[in-house]
Amino acid sequence: MLAELVPLAFSKIMQTKNYTVVIVGNEEKKFAIYVEPHVGKVLQMYLMEEERKRPLTHDLVNTTLAGFGIHLKQVVITDLQDTIYHAKLFYEQQVGSITHMVEVDARPSDALTLALINGVPIYATQEVITQSVPAED
Repeated sequence: MLAELVPLAFSKIMQTKNYTVVIVGNEEKKFAIYVEPHVGKVLQMYLMEEERKRPLTHDLVNTTLAGFGIHLKQVVITDLQDTIYHAKLFYEQQVGSITHMVEVDARPSDALTLALINGVPIYATQEVITQSVPAED
């Protein structure tokens, strides 16, 4: 059975000394994903399209995969267990006339950052939307 996917967008990032809150959602509902402060700063750099003095880990992963013709197609926040979100990256590689699709488990913060770098859509399953606690924006 295929899960219904709901499109998401970034709404806000709030930094504190101890954590970062990333608010994502749509017009109907927004929810918060909590990440470590340094992860939030990196995500914010990509959101603000700041120039980086040297490649970061996300740049390395992205460039390496692109070198093999592997392209990120979408990111999906797939599950919520207690207060921990889970995500998947969906990659595509064309080899001759064959298209390979690969699903990779990822932390939501990494998935969101790679989505920003590649300009690909971000989704959540309807189940995640239903289970998530609404966040004010």
